[in-house]
Amino acid sequence: MIGWPLLRNWIRGLTKSGWHDEAAAQLVEFALTLPLLVVFVVGIFDFSGAFTLKQKLTNVARDAARAAAADPASDLQSAPPLSVNDAFQVVDSYLLANNINDCGITLSAAPSGTLTWTSTASGNGCAAGGLTMIINRGYYFSPTGAALPSVNCTSQSPTGSQTAIIGTCVSIQYAYPWRFGRVASLLGRAVTLPSTISAAAVAMNEN
Repeated sequence: MIGWPLLRNWIRGLTKSGWHDEAAAQLVEFALTLPLLVVFVVGIFDFSGAFTLKQKLTNVARDAARAAAADPASDLQSAPPLSVNDAFQVVDSYLLANNINDCGITLSAAPSGTLTWTSTASGNGCAAGGLTMIINRGYYFSPTGAALPSVNCTSQSPTGSQTAIIGTCVSIQYAYPWRFGRVASLLGRAVTLPSTISAAAVAMNEN
């Protein structure tokens, strides 16, 4: 026959092991924090990738504008001009050298507007929207108070009696496949992010 002290000690040990076991609580805490952890990790990688792409597009747009602006304007009667082709090749070569899909883009043979060539492509497995490159060899801007170039390289009007400066504007628009928005939906949040990463640069024509 089991004595009462022994039975009491056995019940006390059983309740301690069951009521004070933290393994179940840790599993619950992990299940609750896992979606938030995934959102943070994906957000870090996604936004750092977008920022890096933005920096690369800005650098190559600047280099392409300088390359075209250094060429003589006498070639603008050809189709396409050598200067426009130089700017295009600078961008395309840079994208391929940095393992960025160029979407199979080719230089537009005819300008879409006055001295503006617009080339688009969405092949080679690029995200929807693909790649758009705009090269404006007749970009007008004011010598003072000029605003940053628009994504479409639209010329700016000089203010007052100022004389406009003619330069070359290069714009690059690249579709970026965000993952953060889909992951944020795990927390019941709808996130709207820009569908493209874009950059534009201007250089004054030297000839």
